[in-house]
Amino acid sequence: MKQTELYELEGEVREISRKEKLKLREDLRVPAVLYGPKVKENIHFSILEADLEKILSVSQTKLQRLTVNGKEYKTLLKTVDYDPVTDRCIHADFYVLDPKTPVKLKVPVRLNGIAKGVRDGGGRVFQPLRIVSIKVVPDKIPAQFELDISDLDIGDSLHVSELDMEGIDPLDEPSRTIVTIAPPKAESVFTSALEEEEDELLEEEVLEEGEEVAEGEEEAEAEGEETEETEK
Repeated sequence: MKQTELYELEGEVREISRKEKLKLREDLRVPAVLYGPKVKENIHFSILEADLEKILSVSQTKLQRLTVNGKEYKTLLKTVDYDPVTDRCIHADFYVLDPKTPVKLKVPVRLNGIAKGVRDGGGRVFQPLRIVSIKVVPDKIPAQFELDISDLDIGDSLHVSELDMEGIDPLDEPSRTIVTIAPPKAESVFTSALEEEEDELLEEEVLEEGEEVAEGEEEAEAEGEETEETEK
């Protein structure tokens, strides 16, 4: 588990109006809002677009030491809105952390090493869960979870229960698979082809047996008719 780092950010108080937002974007600044359990009123401010992009360029949990109007806040970058056409950041939400109040957030999982099944057996790494949900107090917020997959062979898996969750409440099921080592693609395709062929042969055998039973029933019916005629 990797601990978070604090990013230094400078914010400027802004007015709440459409005209002001347009001007900020022309000046390459992003409108933002600050809120939290100990914040009486939301604080509306702006930050440099370049500073926000710098934070977003790192795929891990982001904590900031944000200064607005001379006052410092320890914050968590909660959400960012993007322009659907230009993909530029157009708004950001910052949550002021309270040391005693747990927060819910999503943390990425990073895989380290080369799996034995990949190195020696030509297997493939399949990671169905890349982000896990947790509840944690601010001092224990991880930047990311790390898993060493070096000893995994083909067919081996690692689950949420194997993450270092000391002092953290996981919100995902412990049995959820994070990573598994799949067999080589050619082998899996070949195995699937064999299984399909076996299923087809099995279906043919069942059909043939069904036809024999039907013929036997017809013979029994014919014998029954002959017996009735003889008795008459």
